[in-house]
Amino acid sequence: MNIPFLDLSRIEESLKERLKNRFAKVLEVGVFSGGKEVEQFEKSVSSFLNSAFSIPCANGTDALELALRALNIGSGDEVIVPAMTWVSTAEAVVLVGAKPVFWDTDTAGLLRNDWEKAVTSKTKAVIPVHLYGKMLEMVDLTEKAKFSGLFVIEDAAQAFGAFQNGRAAGTWGDVGCLSFYPTKNFGALGEAGMCLTQDANLATQIRLLLNHGQPIRDQHEVVGRNSRIDSIQAAFLNVILEDLQVNQQKRKAIVKQYLEAFSGIEGLRLPTGILDSAHNAHLFVIKTERRDELKAFLEEKGIGTAIHYPMILPDMLPYRSEGDFANARRLAETGLSLPLNPYLKKEEVEFIIEMILNFFVRW
Repeated sequence: MNIPFLDLSRIEESLKERLKNRFAKVLEVGVFSGGKEVEQFEKSVSSFLNSAFSIPCANGTDALELALRALNIGSGDEVIVPAMTWVSTAEAVVLVGAKPVFWDTDTAGLLRNDWEKAVTSKTKAVIPVHLYGKMLEMVDLTEKAKFSGLFVIEDAAQAFGAFQNGRAAGTWGDVGCLSFYPTKNFGALGEAGMCLTQDANLATQIRLLLNHGQPIRDQHEVVGRNSRIDSIQAAFLNVILEDLQVNQQKRKAIVKQYLEAFSGIEGLRLPTGILDSAHNAHLFVIKTERRDELKAFLEEKGIGTAIHYPMILPDMLPYRSEGDFANARRLAETGLSLPLNPYLKKEEVEFIIEMILNFFVRW
């Protein structure tokens, strides 16, 4: 077999037709920046996530930078960031002139719950990352942040549709940041992102910042930038959102198969809580000391896998930082993401399971 880790050309024909039809309507209307598609997208996400304000922007990295700027975080400030995450989390902090202060994760890759030890007089915010789609325990984190007088910027780029205690990922903090990169559970056909907030003043500021600082054309009140979402991406996302819940059910069904098949395998650690509502099953990351062997074995059998992520941020040249990041490093050395998407066929899932079982029995 040839089973790619993810092949977006596999989307259902019915969805392709609906996307083509929506594209034709956008062409007919002739509005390619702003307009009704963007307005509908805001309303649809706000309704789905129960967010007071859902503000689309150009991409998830911009969403983080916009959040930081809206909260007036910049030169001389420090922001606590988990050592294991995609680079954007720290990149945005550096881009606004602040300093990322890295802290270790737990064994699941989430910011370790003693992160408040990193707080100094310069600390202005903490960025919890809902890695792989699994939410941090947000009640505890927000209470600690409030006690320390810190802003909370949720990096929910991988966690769209995860809910904890009835509240969506991205709606717990002062600002929540989403990514609609094509590989996400809820992805566009290009780049797109969003800021969530429950604060009207922050919403106004974010809107100003992403549109050259102008509330209306040619009236510039602050120094902003161009981070508007493309109307066509908003239109595509409006269509794709219609299928999200069905696709999430497909993901969870595959997850259940994996868990049942792999439980009890010596030397293989499985993701925890992935069937819960607080995990959107974005990635199924297993951990094994023989990660590289397993990856090579599966590749020989035609099964694609991925490593999220092979290096922690404090070990990267632009973000070099000393500290104890033992859990994050261990995850970088042992974590392997298996195929998990709604386009996998029944026989492909069965083959993946068979080959992994063969690997551990054979070796």
